[in-house]
Amino acid sequence: MTIFPTTLVLARHGQTIWHAENRYAGVSDVALTDGGRRQAGQLADWAVRHPVDAIWTSTVSRAIETAEPACRALGLVPGREHDLRECDFGAVEGRTLAEFAAEDPKWAEAYVADPVTHPFPGAEDPRTAAARGTAALRRIAHFHPGQRVLVVAHNTLLRLVLCELLSIPLGAYRRVLPQLRNAAVSEVQLGDEGGALLSLNVPCAPDVSS
Repeated sequence: MTIFPTTLVLARHGQTIWHAENRYAGVSDVALTDGGRRQAGQLADWAVRHPVDAIWTSTVSRAIETAEPACRALGLVPGREHDLRECDFGAVEGRTLAEFAAEDPKWAEAYVADPVTHPFPGAEDPRTAAARGTAALRRIAHFHPGQRVLVVAHNTLLRLVLCELLSIPLGAYRRVLPQLRNAAVSEVQLGDEGGALLSLNVPCAPDVSS
Protein backbone atom coordinates (compact mmCIF):
# COMPACT_ATOMS: atom_id res chain seq x y z
CA MET A 1 0.00 0.00 0.00
CA THR A 2 1.34 3.42 -0.96
CA ILE A 3 1.45 5.83 1.99
CA PHE A 4 3.26 8.57 0.07
CA PRO A 5 3.86 10.98 -1.58
CA THR A 6 4.45 13.69 0.99
CA THR A 7 5.69 17.14 0.03
CA LEU A 8 8.48 18.31 2.31
CA VAL A 9 9.18 22.04 2.29
CA LEU A 10 12.78 22.26 3.47
CA ALA A 11 13.94 25.59 4.90
CA ARG A 12 17.26 26.64 6.31
CA HIS A 13 17.05 28.63 9.55
CA GLY A 14 17.43 32.42 9.59
CA GLN A 15 20.69 34.34 9.64
CA THR A 16 22.83 33.96 12.78
CA ILE A 17 25.44 36.17 14.37
CA TRP A 18 28.22 34.08 12.77
CA HIS A 19 27.02 34.52 9.19
CA ALA A 20 28.73 37.84 8.55
CA GLU A 21 32.12 36.11 8.86
CA ASN A 22 30.95 32.79 7.41
CA ARG A 23 31.85 30.83 10.54
CA TYR A 24 30.86 27.19 10.88
CA ALA A 25 28.00 26.85 13.37
CA GLY A 26 27.35 23.14 13.49
CA VAL A 27 26.44 21.94 16.98
CA SER A 28 27.10 25.38 18.48
CA ASP A 29 24.00 27.15 19.80
CA VAL A 30 24.27 30.42 17.88
CA ALA A 31 21.58 33.11 18.12
CA LEU A 32 19.64 34.64 15.24
CA THR A 33 20.36 38.23 14.27
CA ASP A 34 17.62 40.82 13.85
CA GLY A 35 17.84 40.00 10.16
CA GLY A 36 17.37 36.32 10.95
CA ARG A 37 14.22 37.08 12.94
CA ARG A 38 12.97 39.18 10.04
CA GLN A 39 13.60 36.23 7.72
CA ALA A 40 11.63 34.00 10.11
CA GLY A 41 8.71 36.40 9.73
CA GLN A 42 9.04 36.24 5.95
CA LEU A 43 8.98 32.45 6.12
CA ALA A 44 5.76 32.69 8.15
CA ASP A 45 4.22 34.99 5.53
CA TRP A 46 5.19 32.47 2.85
CA ALA A 47 3.63 29.64 4.85
CA VAL A 48 0.36 31.57 5.09
CA ARG A 49 0.34 32.02 1.31
CA HIS A 50 1.37 28.38 0.73
CA PRO A 51 -0.22 26.55 3.69
CA VAL A 52 1.36 23.47 5.21
CA ASP A 53 -0.26 20.79 7.33
CA ALA A 54 2.56 20.39 9.84
CA ILE A 55 5.85 21.95 10.90
CA TRP A 56 8.96 20.14 12.13
CA THR A 57 12.31 21.53 13.23
CA SER A 58 15.65 20.33 14.44
CA THR A 59 16.26 20.58 18.18
CA VAL A 60 18.71 23.47 17.72
CA SER A 61 17.44 26.85 18.94
CA ARG A 62 18.10 28.76 15.71
CA ALA A 63 15.84 26.38 13.79
CA ILE A 64 13.17 26.40 16.50
CA GLU A 65 13.14 30.20 16.62
CA THR A 66 12.94 30.44 12.83
CA ALA A 67 9.85 28.23 12.77
CA GLU A 68 8.00 29.98 15.62
CA PRO A 69 6.32 32.75 13.55
CA ALA A 70 5.00 30.21 11.04
CA CYS A 71 3.69 28.02 13.86
CA ARG A 72 1.83 30.98 15.36
CA ALA A 73 0.47 32.11 12.01
CA LEU A 74 -0.90 28.65 11.16
CA GLY A 75 -1.84 27.57 14.68
CA LEU A 76 0.43 24.53 14.53
CA VAL A 77 2.45 22.87 17.28
CA PRO A 78 5.86 21.98 15.83
CA GLY A 79 7.42 18.56 16.02
CA ARG A 80 11.07 18.25 17.08
CA GLU A 81 13.53 15.88 15.44
CA HIS A 82 17.04 15.62 16.88
CA ASP A 83 18.37 13.87 13.79
CA LEU A 84 17.75 17.07 11.80
CA ARG A 85 20.46 18.90 13.77
CA GLU A 86 23.39 20.38 11.87
CA CYS A 87 26.58 18.40 11.31
CA ASP A 88 29.27 18.63 13.95
CA PHE A 89 32.20 20.38 12.27
CA GLY A 90 34.73 19.29 14.88
CA ALA A 91 37.87 21.43 14.99
CA VAL A 92 36.33 24.07 12.73
CA GLU A 93 33.29 24.85 14.91
CA GLY A 94 33.15 28.64 15.27
CA ARG A 95 35.93 29.18 12.75
CA THR A 96 36.11 30.05 9.06
CA LEU A 97 37.52 27.86 6.32
CA ALA A 98 40.20 30.50 5.72
CA GLU A 99 41.30 30.31 9.35
CA PHE A 100 41.55 26.54 9.15
CA ALA A 101 43.40 26.71 5.82
CA ALA A 102 46.00 29.04 7.34
CA GLU A 103 46.65 26.42 10.01
CA ASP A 104 46.50 23.29 7.82
CA PRO A 105 46.42 24.15 4.10
CA LYS A 106 46.76 20.56 2.87
CA TRP A 107 43.82 19.33 4.92
CA ALA A 108 41.74 22.33 3.84
CA GLU A 109 42.58 21.64 0.20
CA ALA A 110 41.58 18.00 0.56
CA TYR A 111 38.32 19.04 2.26
CA VAL A 112 37.40 21.40 -0.57
CA ALA A 113 38.15 18.70 -3.16
CA ASP A 114 36.02 16.06 -1.39
CA PRO A 115 34.42 17.03 1.95
CA VAL A 116 33.03 13.54 2.49
CA THR A 117 36.29 11.64 2.10
CA HIS A 118 38.20 14.36 3.95
CA PRO A 119 35.95 15.93 6.63
CA PHE A 120 37.37 18.36 9.18
CA PRO A 121 39.35 16.88 12.11
CA GLY A 122 36.97 15.55 14.74
CA ALA A 123 33.93 16.25 12.59
CA GLU A 124 30.90 14.01 12.14
CA ASP A 125 31.21 11.71 9.15
CA PRO A 126 29.06 13.39 6.44
CA ARG A 127 27.77 9.98 5.38
CA THR A 128 26.45 9.43 8.90
CA ALA A 129 24.83 12.88 8.87
CA ALA A 130 23.22 12.22 5.49
CA ALA A 131 21.85 8.88 6.69
CA ARG A 132 20.35 10.24 9.92
CA GLY A 133 18.87 13.30 8.19
CA THR A 134 17.35 11.24 5.40
CA ALA A 135 15.91 8.74 7.90
CA ALA A 136 14.40 11.65 9.85
CA LEU A 137 12.69 13.03 6.75
CA ARG A 138 11.35 9.59 5.88
CA ARG A 139 9.90 9.26 9.38
CA ILE A 140 8.25 12.66 9.07
CA ALA A 141 6.84 11.72 5.67
CA HIS A 142 5.37 8.53 7.16
CA PHE A 143 3.70 10.61 9.88
CA HIS A 144 2.10 12.89 7.26
CA PRO A 145 1.19 10.83 4.17
CA GLY A 146 -0.03 12.98 1.30
CA GLN A 147 0.43 16.22 3.23
CA ARG A 148 2.68 19.29 2.98
CA VAL A 149 5.19 19.63 5.80
CA LEU A 150 7.53 22.54 6.54
CA VAL A 151 10.87 21.31 7.90
CA VAL A 152 13.28 23.90 9.32
CA ALA A 153 16.84 22.65 9.60
CA HIS A 154 20.40 23.49 8.55
CA ASN A 155 22.55 24.28 5.53
CA THR A 156 25.01 21.39 5.34
CA LEU A 157 22.63 18.76 6.71
CA LEU A 158 19.95 19.68 4.17
CA ARG A 159 22.40 19.70 1.28
CA LEU A 160 23.65 16.24 2.21
CA VAL A 161 20.08 14.97 2.52
CA LEU A 162 19.09 16.44 -0.84
CA CYS A 163 22.02 14.64 -2.45
CA GLU A 164 21.03 11.39 -0.75
CA LEU A 165 17.40 11.68 -1.85
CA LEU A 166 18.24 12.68 -5.42
CA SER A 167 21.04 10.12 -5.97
CA ILE A 168 23.75 12.78 -6.22
CA PRO A 169 27.20 11.68 -4.96
CA LEU A 170 27.63 13.03 -1.44
CA GLY A 171 31.16 14.18 -2.13
CA ALA A 172 29.79 16.67 -4.68
CA TYR A 173 27.40 18.42 -2.29
CA ARG A 174 29.44 21.63 -1.94
CA ARG A 175 29.82 21.94 -5.72
CA VAL A 176 26.29 20.97 -6.76
CA LEU A 177 24.57 22.80 -3.90
CA PRO A 178 26.94 25.64 -2.93
CA GLN A 179 24.55 27.14 -0.40
CA LEU A 180 20.96 27.09 0.76
CA ARG A 181 19.96 30.67 1.55
CA ASN A 182 18.65 31.54 4.98
CA ALA A 183 14.87 31.02 5.22
CA ALA A 184 14.65 30.06 1.53
CA VAL A 185 12.60 26.96 0.71
CA SER A 186 13.23 23.85 -1.35
CA GLU A 187 10.36 21.44 -2.03
CA VAL A 188 10.85 17.70 -2.30
CA GLN A 189 8.19 15.10 -2.96
CA LEU A 190 9.03 11.94 -1.08
CA GLY A 191 7.35 8.71 -2.12
CA ASP A 192 7.83 4.97 -2.25
CA GLU A 193 10.20 5.28 -5.21
CA GLY A 194 12.39 7.98 -3.67
CA GLY A 195 12.60 11.75 -3.83
CA ALA A 196 11.72 14.24 -6.54
CA LEU A 197 12.91 17.85 -6.44
CA LEU A 198 10.08 20.34 -7.06
CA SER A 199 11.92 23.59 -6.28
CA LEU A 200 15.29 24.67 -4.92
CA ASN A 201 16.46 27.59 -2.80
CA VAL A 202 13.44 29.81 -3.48
CA PRO A 203 13.40 33.05 -1.42
CA CYS A 204 10.31 33.67 0.70
CA ALA A 205 10.58 37.39 -0.03
CA PRO A 206 12.55 39.42 -2.60
CA ASP A 207 15.05 40.65 -0.01
CA VAL A 208 15.88 37.32 1.67
CA SER A 209 19.69 37.30 1.83
CA SER A 210 22.12 34.42 1.96
